[in-house]
Amino acid sequence: MGNKIVDEPILWTSALTRQVSTDEEQLTILQSIDLQVNAGEAVAIIGASGSGKSTLLGLLAGLDIPTSGKVHLDGVDIFKLDEDERAALRGKVLGFVFQSFQLLPALTALENVMLPLELAGVSNAEVSAQRLLDRVGLALRLHHYPKQLSGGEQQRVAIARAFATAPKLLLADEPTGNLDSATGIQIIELMFELNREHGTTLVLVTHDEALSQRCSRQIRLADGKLVQ
Repeated sequence: MGNKIVDEPILWTSALTRQVSTDEEQLTILQSIDLQVNAGEAVAIIGASGSGKSTLLGLLAGLDIPTSGKVHLDGVDIFKLDEDERAALRGKVLGFVFQSFQLLPALTALENVMLPLELAGVSNAEVSAQRLLDRVGLALRLHHYPKQLSGGEQQRVAIARAFATAPKLLLADEPTGNLDSATGIQIIELMFELNREHGTTLVLVTHDEALSQRCSRQIRLADGKLVQ
């Protein structure tokens, strides 16, 4: 039978560095980040404000370009792709949850969740979106617009949208950051329940101690470097 191929991590980086030039100097936001995330893991990226957490998340998603280094996502070296190819890969593999929800204000809750399904060419987008919104406790809010929903409800819509295409990897940037602690705890529970049900890998940037403790691993950033 030969040797069994060891599964490649779903996400890994090599010497990932991001620098920004100002008039005065070259600022290093991230320096030589070597990171490995295996399928099914839940990893928290923690650290003080300004330590480079959100920059790292942007690079992992291919939304930002590194100064040097590599990101491999689902076996693909993403910075060898052009922008359109990276967007297509994101559409297939990634889900996002943001601190500021990032819902489209002109679309209802249902339409917000249907959108990634329609973009992916799913035929029964409406049925799938309804099922997910029901799953996150919003069956009675399908036709409400974001401004008619509370912060916690908007984040539930955002989570339903993120899980809609059954992504292999979910990236979340401070998902409880704009919520009170009780609502934040509900959102954490929901993310981990869906994570278990879908077998999704989670990478979360968070200040939330309760959230980071729920993860299987914490990765700390300080001054743009990994401190394990």
